[in-house]
Amino acid sequence: MKQRQQWILNATASRAAIKALRGRRQSTSLKLDSDAFVMVKAYAQEHIYKHPWERVTSASWRKFADPENKRTLSHILEVDTLNRKIDPLSGKLYTTRALTIHAPGPWFVRKIVGQDICHCVESTVVDAQSKSMQLTTRNVSLQKFIEVEEKIRYDPHPGNPTGWTICRQETSIRIKPLSALASMAEKVEQRCAERFMQNSVKGREVMERICKYLEAESSGMAL
Repeated sequence: MKQRQQWILNATASRAAIKALRGRRQSTSLKLDSDAFVMVKAYAQEHIYKHPWERVTSASWRKFADPENKRTLSHILEVDTLNRKIDPLSGKLYTTRALTIHAPGPWFVRKIVGQDICHCVESTVVDAQSKSMQLTTRNVSLQKFIEVEEKIRYDPHPGNPTGWTICRQETSIRIKPLSALASMAEKVEQRCAERFMQNSVKGREVMERICKYLEAESSGMAL
């Protein structure tokens, strides 16, 4: 466990090589990266939870922790908290977690890269005062083949700020131009995007289930 965490921390620390992919708010599309001359698959999704912000963010923390969700979120193999701190001035909570997942994309991608798993780092910032929760996840392994960045933000819904929560998700997928996947970049990015969108649906199903459980719990009922 400690060895794996140290590996991830070292990979994160050497992140002059892990530049944040520029987030783009848009529907699924392809864009040309002017530096690398490769296509970048980017897509955005929104979902409304008919639950208050506090309940939805609590569900987000519990999404990977509840054993009953492991079957639904079978692509998540392991989750470890690396650090957690509260800024004494702003009151914001900063958390970093290490995620081990099945390598993204179809089976032939895993065969080419020679690896079935991928290590990622998730950084979370929670501002309880302004009711904002932001999660950013990037892969720290397989970077010579592919770079993926996912951003998720939970905010009170402007139309019903006390009762509903809006979730905005943006994902960028980029195949490295000189990697073994470069010749089939567009196909791989499309297949990876499809897989990520499928996993997003599963994640929302889990979140909705946890929210209903928390709602029943707060009402003194059991589902």
